[in-house]
Amino acid sequence: MEELITKLKTEVIEQLNLEDISPDDIDADTPLFGEGLGLDSIDALELIVLLEKNYGLKIEDPKDGKTIFHSIRSMAEYITKHQKS
Repeated sequence: MEELITKLKTEVIEQLNLEDISPDDIDADTPLFGEGLGLDSIDALELIVLLEKNYGLKIEDPKDGKTIFHSIRSMAEYITKHQKS
């Protein structure tokens, strides 16, 4: 799981063009929205695209997005649980 978390940090930075942030700056449990990284609704759409493009996962219920995208760790847990091997 730690390897996936590290990979996700890099992918999120690239997908969202977060030029001033390195993977080491992001704690796996820091909230992505609000007080944490301060992402917004446009960023949320980009994260949905990232999951679809890189992991072949579609979020069926939009209400699940808040839980899935809470943190890098919650994204990694979702990918691990739902990705077909």
